[in-house]
Amino acid sequence: VIIYGDLPKNKENVIYLSNHQCTVDWIIADMLAIRQNALGHVRYVLKDGLKWLPLYGWYFSQHGGVYVKRSANFNEKEMRAKLRAQMKAETPMYLVIFPEGTRYNPEIPKVIADSQSFAEKEGLAILKHVLTPRVKATHVAIDTMKDYLDAVYDVTVAYEGTVDHKGQRKLAPSMTEFLCKECPRVHIFIDRIELKDIPEEQVYMRRWLHERFEIKDKLLIEFYDAKDSKRRNKFPGKSVHSKLSLKKTLPSLLFLGGLTASMLLTESGRKLYVKTWIYGTLIGCLWVSIKP
Repeated sequence: VIIYGDLPKNKENVIYLSNHQCTVDWIIADMLAIRQNALGHVRYVLKDGLKWLPLYGWYFSQHGGVYVKRSANFNEKEMRAKLRAQMKAETPMYLVIFPEGTRYNPEIPKVIADSQSFAEKEGLAILKHVLTPRVKATHVAIDTMKDYLDAVYDVTVAYEGTVDHKGQRKLAPSMTEFLCKECPRVHIFIDRIELKDIPEEQVYMRRWLHERFEIKDKLLIEFYDAKDSKRRNKFPGKSVHSKLSLKKTLPSLLFLGGLTASMLLTESGRKLYVKTWIYGTLIGCLWVSIKP
């Protein structure tokens, strides 16, 4: 894990804005949070359909996650109510938002072309390595929690090994590929932004957010397309190879591994394991449909 920019050592209440390429992006937020001793503070803004995930859909909802629908179906009132409830409970906030709304996938050029066409129509800069960001969720989150937040983290992520033999960008690694070391390094650029530097009105925040994604695009152009090969596969500026000590990772691994193994090694444990997934999923789906 190679980190560029300034990642504060202390916990903060923040909104985390990042480019989105694959399922590993969710874990990148955890990687940064654990380095601030804030892993349990991570909440996500998620696509509404994810609330039906077995067990996890219910878990994310109960842990402060916010499910949102796209475009015309976006429910601003519901999102504000959920965030206000978290603030009232004085919940630590590390709210992760992917403003692109979907993943950047080089294998689906139509999505990229549609995004660029929309930007051109709106008079916005056309972006190459990221999609045109959507502002609604970001605006609602910042506007609702502006007196509760310490900062916004603007995060740009790039995965090594995601260029083919022709020098063209290819699909970012899946979770399995990432865990099996098919991506040797992940590069993370962090820019901490003060709330006072972000415009409050949505129309101006939209322009500000697009400008932030222009900066991301320039960083990724440098990473993937730099004419000097020595400058490729890294972001400009100083970086640190960030490692975690075993004391931060081993206890949870032993606890979860031991708990799972103890269940799967006995017949009664295996039955409980299966019933937990089946009935937990059914109850969770019922719960999130009644109480979003």
